[in-house]
Amino acid sequence: MLTKRIIPCLDIKDGRTVKGTNFVDLRDAGDPVELAAIYAEQGADELVFLDITATVDERKTLIDLVRNVAHTINIPFTVGGGISSVADVSALLNAGADKISINSSAVRNPGLVDQLALEFGSQCVVVAIDTRWVGEQHLVHTHGGRKPTELQTIAWAKEVENRGAGEILLTSMDTDGTKAGFALELTARVSGAANIPVIASGGAGSMDHFVDVFTTGQADAGLAASIFHFKEIEIPALKEYLREKGIEIRI
Repeated sequence: MLTKRIIPCLDIKDGRTVKGTNFVDLRDAGDPVELAAIYAEQGADELVFLDITATVDERKTLIDLVRNVAHTINIPFTVGGGISSVADVSALLNAGADKISINSSAVRNPGLVDQLALEFGSQCVVVAIDTRWVGEQHLVHTHGGRKPTELQTIAWAKEVENRGAGEILLTSMDTDGTKAGFALELTARVSGAANIPVIASGGAGSMDHFVDVFTTGQADAGLAASIFHFKEIEIPALKEYLREKGIEIRI
């Protein structure tokens, strides 16, 4: 069985780490460079950096901040926000990112996934899927969760895999920030439909929630923000707990 991964997420707005609930009501969570250093030291397996207003503000990701974080850590580093071209990805990789995450630009131009996979390799391409329950189905949302689309989440997950994505970062907007647990049924459906790793995001509030998402949810990685930022759960303690529960984890 592949080792499961614990991934802290830095949601960046105006150069600061922020965290909200259901994608709104943002509050400050600290300096991203300092937090990145702490997480790398604590044994996080990877780090995700999302410039959450880049697409809405119609600007590029904060390259200098990406460079500063990359110089501070020694773990794989994924960057997302405002990425829409090969040139954008080249700039971020040159600044120290290991992988990039696209969402809105992939929905707008699905061929971008093929293009980036061909240019940089699938291992570099993460497609983020922000999804919310609408009526009778889970629908993909773009622009930091602000714009619903008509794309069904499972079908879109399969499509981006076929186009060359190496990973899916699945965020349930319904559970995001609630600390009530990950969206287990949705995560299991996406994990079952896709043959690439699925990073589950949205809803972590306890160590047992990670146990649930790795077992019932069949996720390959668990991503969280506020519980780490505000020291409600420490990464070393979480990893030890998961190991005691029989989950393969890198200590």
